[in-house]
Amino acid sequence: MKILVVDDDMMVARSCSRILASHSFEVTTVAGADEALEALGRVEFDLLLLDVLMPHRDGFSLLREVRRLHPALPAIVMSGYSTPDTIAGAFDCGATRFIAKPFRPDELMKLIHRMTGDRPTVFPDLSTNQAGDSHNPN
Repeated sequence: MKILVVDDDMMVARSCSRILASHSFEVTTVAGADEALEALGRVEFDLLLLDVLMPHRDGFSLLREVRRLHPALPAIVMSGYSTPDTIAGAFDCGATRFIAKPFRPDELMKLIHRMTGDRPTVFPDLSTNQAGDSHNPN
């Protein structure tokens, strides 16, 4: 699965990249909306993880453009300002999910696994129950 991470805070972008790569995702990180649109024009991503507050063009503006160009691309909006207005704005612009920063690695991974329907690889002992049936993490 290919994931595009968009955040102008390179420490956050690198942290997200490390978390995702440790779960075998292919990760591309960019620092802004223009770079994100360029990357989306070159590569078919399976998921977009983007920040709201960025210089020049905010995440909401980027997400509206992404929805126009790639309407089916799942998008997680992340923000350190998780006010009701910010959360509502994210969904109004087309976010699939919202996650408040700071978040723990397991919170991000659970959210992604719920969105993609993949079983978590973090907890392999939970992949089956005692009867041997598949466990649905949802």
